[in-house]
Amino acid sequence: MAHHLPSSGPRAQRLKLALLVLASLGLMGAASAGSKPAVKTSAAAPAGSQGIEAVSPSTLSQIALADHLRAKGAIFYGAWWCSHCFHQKNLFGTEAARKLPYLECDKDDQGRQKCVAAKVKAFPTWVLGSERREGVQSLAELSAWSGFKGATK
Repeated sequence: MAHHLPSSGPRAQRLKLALLVLASLGLMGAASAGSKPAVKTSAAAPAGSQGIEAVSPSTLSQIALADHLRAKGAIFYGAWWCSHCFHQKNLFGTEAARKLPYLECDKDDQGRQKCVAAKVKAFPTWVLGSERREGVQSLAELSAWSGFKGATK
């Protein structure tokens, strides 16, 4: 028995966008050819960091910034299929991205409900206290916004 994909509506739009993102990242061809994709999924990563992982190693300052953002109570809202969220994580590198205060908005109902309650309209969205930033933020922007005093290079 085959599962028929929706041809219209919001779910169909999300699916089409997800397939477009996967194709642009080269995951569809790699998966069908039996080889491993260039990016990894983080099934074994800590809770909250599910989705596509960054692929470059982190520096000590990237890790320190991720720790600082978590300690300050920042939240990074994203979606597993979002290429901009992947780019945001990749700015931090693999180890630091796993430490980000990331909330997945589109893998399950609980995540979707949290994102709706937070009035997330775009990915990525960063929230710190009553302030929010939409779109990919540079490490320098996140440092200034959160009051991080360490180096970000």
